[in-house]
Amino acid sequence: MPRYATAVRDARGEPRDEVMHRTDALDGDDRTVKLVLVNMSANGLMARCDGALSAGDRLRIRLPILGYVDAVIRWSLGDRIGCEFTRTIPLADYYTMLAVMIRIS
Repeated sequence: MPRYATAVRDARGEPRDEVMHRTDALDGDDRTVKLVLVNMSANGLMARCDGALSAGDRLRIRLPILGYVDAVIRWSLGDRIGCEFTRTIPLADYYTMLAVMIRIS
């Protein structure tokens, strides 16, 4: 597994950083959901998950440095979800978090 992040552009035009980071989230009923973050930006992420989640569901995703961050699932396909954070992560915090994620992956 690479120990660096690679920026990826998608149809939204916003670069995404590939991360492959294991974490968890809390769903609307405070149940724990295991996640593997695949890529992310300061505005959202794509992850693989172990639960049946749907577009519109809300999650509190645990991220290094930042703790739990609120997000809304925008799409769900099989075991993959795309989430939008309810607040953009400030870039200084985002890059600090990303550096920690890369070190511990």
